[in-house]
Amino acid sequence: MPRGKLEVLLVGAKGLENTEFLSKMDPYVIITCRTQEKKSSVASGQGAEPEWNETFLFTVSEGVSELKLKIMDSDNFSSDDFVGEVTISLEPVFVEGNVPPAAYNVVKDEEYCGEIRIGLTFTPEERNEREFQPEESYGGWKESSFD
Repeated sequence: MPRGKLEVLLVGAKGLENTEFLSKMDPYVIITCRTQEKKSSVASGQGAEPEWNETFLFTVSEGVSELKLKIMDSDNFSSDDFVGEVTISLEPVFVEGNVPPAAYNVVKDEEYCGEIRIGLTFTPEERNEREFQPEESYGGWKESSFD
């Protein structure tokens, strides 16, 4: 598995299921890459068609294969509502280096409930060249000069 930096561009979402009864919801996204977690700003009053246009940076290490996004609705007087979630395989971005913003299905209770647009860019970690070079050898004897 590659190591490096993963840049996540959170563009927006559409067709989300509105969890509010009388008003528009205030969605935000929690993005998780293994143990790292980042939270977007709250798209206040934007309802089922929020736009964020925010970028998040994650450090990718061995064993990271997917990105999880959880969409929540921020509530002032009660706990935040779960809107839906997405799991994105990172294999294409590791191979290509860049995946332009694309729509991914948002799922809640195994049912489609909208889509979210995400762009991904992966920058591999620079490997130290000296780590992989074998030491030079002179057949066991070092050259020396006797005068």
